[in-house]
Amino acid sequence: MLYPEPIERLIDHLTRLPGIGRKTATRLAFFLLNAKDTYTSDLGKSISEIKERIRLCSRCFNITDIDPCHICRDEKRDKTVLCIVEEPSHLMVIESAHPGIYRYHILHGVINPLEGIGPDEIRIPEMKERIVREGIKELIIATNPTMEGNTTAHYISELTKPFEVKITRIASGIPIGGDIVYIDPLTIKSAIDNRRSM
Repeated sequence: MLYPEPIERLIDHLTRLPGIGRKTATRLAFFLLNAKDTYTSDLGKSISEIKERIRLCSRCFNITDIDPCHICRDEKRDKTVLCIVEEPSHLMVIESAHPGIYRYHILHGVINPLEGIGPDEIRIPEMKERIVREGIKELIIATNPTMEGNTTAHYISELTKPFEVKITRIASGIPIGGDIVYIDPLTIKSAIDNRRSM
């Protein structure tokens, strides 16, 4: 061990965080060692609090500290449209672009047969129940444009045909400010396939 055991243990825990290698973990450990006691105490409380207070909303499965979450409680949102996303972080991105418009349903994953993840392992059964219970008229499927995301979108589209809901899929293509020269062929194909009139 290079450092005293408590520091080594902290470094070890920090390296388990996504994107944190030993060098960064060491720098963070020494930052915390030299930080004011109030800061480290508040940080420890914040970490404990997210494990104690954060849970999933019983309606949309977003992360929340109240149930139902503030989005599901918002009466100004369109009650007939449900935006389907893979993860809570995806909801946040869509919400930042279109605040206060949609209600959401978080799947917490995508269908991936190679990893043994089928429709019942993600929140598709609950989505089906919501369509009926809440009188949903449109599903906006906002899964990633990956093989698994597209498979999930196709499955949802087929599954919900008997409900006579409008199914839309977010477009994918060239990012705003992007240069066509640097865009991969699949993205170019998707952008052309999803073109619209001007």
